[in-house]
Amino acid sequence: MSSLDATDPLEISLSAREIEIIELVAEGLTNQEIADRLTISKRTVDNHVSNVFTKTGSKNRVALLNWAMDHGKICRDGFNCCVLPENDPPSP
Repeated sequence: MSSLDATDPLEISLSAREIEIIELVAEGLTNQEIADRLTISKRTVDNHVSNVFTKTGSKNRVALLNWAMDHGKICRDGFNCCVLPENDPPSP
């Protein structure tokens, strides 16, 4: 059983900014690149990443991205995406 299994996803509350940080990590950006993109300091990004690691039980970026995919927080190349049903007009 990994440390990720011990973290109950129902008890994890990620802010919109933390989800945004996870998405940018998934794009392969460094903390400095994330800071530049969001026009915030690198230290702020460092804190967000650290908080996300703590909340998810992840020890590194790879583990974080695995957690995020497993729990539907990110979508990569059409895998693990939530697709909403198309709105078809009602039949006559």
